[in-house]
Amino acid sequence: MPTISVLIKPASGMCNMQCDYCFYCDEMKKRSQDSYGFMSEQTLKNVIRKTMIHAEGLISYVYQGGEPTLRGLAFFEKAVEYQRHYNKHGIRVNNALQTNGYLLDDAWCKFFKENQFLIGLSIDGTKQLHDMYRHDKNGNPTFDRIKSAADLMDQYGVDYNILTVVTQNAAYHATEIYNYYKRQGWKYQQYIACLDPLGEIRGKSSFALKPEQYGRFLVELFNLWYEDWKNGEHPYIRQFENYIGILLGYQPESCEQRGICGIQNVVEADGSVYPCDFYMLDEYRLGNFNSDRLVEIDEKRKSIAFVEQSQKSAKDCIECKFHTLCRGGCRRNREFDVAKGEYANYYCESYRFFFEQCLEKMIHIVETIKR
Repeated sequence: MPTISVLIKPASGMCNMQCDYCFYCDEMKKRSQDSYGFMSEQTLKNVIRKTMIHAEGLISYVYQGGEPTLRGLAFFEKAVEYQRHYNKHGIRVNNALQTNGYLLDDAWCKFFKENQFLIGLSIDGTKQLHDMYRHDKNGNPTFDRIKSAADLMDQYGVDYNILTVVTQNAAYHATEIYNYYKRQGWKYQQYIACLDPLGEIRGKSSFALKPEQYGRFLVELFNLWYEDWKNGEHPYIRQFENYIGILLGYQPESCEQRGICGIQNVVEADGSVYPCDFYMLDEYRLGNFNSDRLVEIDEKRKSIAFVEQSQKSAKDCIECKFHTLCRGGCRRNREFDVAKGEYANYYCESYRFFFEQCLEKMIHIVETIKR
């Protein structure tokens, strides 16, 4: 059996911040019940027990929200306890948590370090850029508090990545963001294209990322990264590392860059399971870990053909000279043409521009690695 991937929302979509572009707030408004409150310990137990029993070699648990730390540290201590109890065959267990950092203190950092949690910390560039869209519940800026959380994790030696949403405004400041992260010593970075509201016309919000803007952002960021690569000082930027891996013949670990949806089990606080964090809507519900077995959940996944739908790329996309690298991108960024029965990526223009400008440099990196 492939690696089992479980993404858990211990506090549903509840959050102690109010980010303007939050995609999960949008999703919650488009289902029959917006929030499912806090996950019970019994539900947590059922999730871990029913997934661990099928694991072979490796199982991955990721905690996300909303803001998962709202559930309290004791919940995660219990999660580790359940993992140890139900791990009867010495399966390797990876734990990760994505957080806005607002509640992190010494106790949290001590726990993360002792239990080898990988943390994804959401920071959107410099203070000015971050505070433009990421506020607390009263509309106040949050950057200083989140930066303090990063400093605290450094003190405890916690492994963490910086997760940055590329909004329309951030797209014009790639150099500023890159250099600021470099000064902070943030070596592991992930840049995520800002999502438009699900099923709505794209590009209408003040933060919406346009294809031309995203393409230029990627080129500017890559060129900075490439110059540092030549000096042996480059950070790990997930998207670029995956492209290099593809050129070397490896399968990318990012489903966006595989061009096909992966097998994920995304669990809401009530135990309901969905195939993807971007599609936690009523029509995509696969079952519930409190009542269903993993095999039944996987059968439902097949019956709605969720993975198969992600394979329906436009003919022009498949015939594109960059398709082996781009692979059509994330399904969430594709527009479905009802007449043709196929998808075209909203950011196609972005990727074409990026590869035209940067592919030669990528090939140089690959040739150097091979030598």
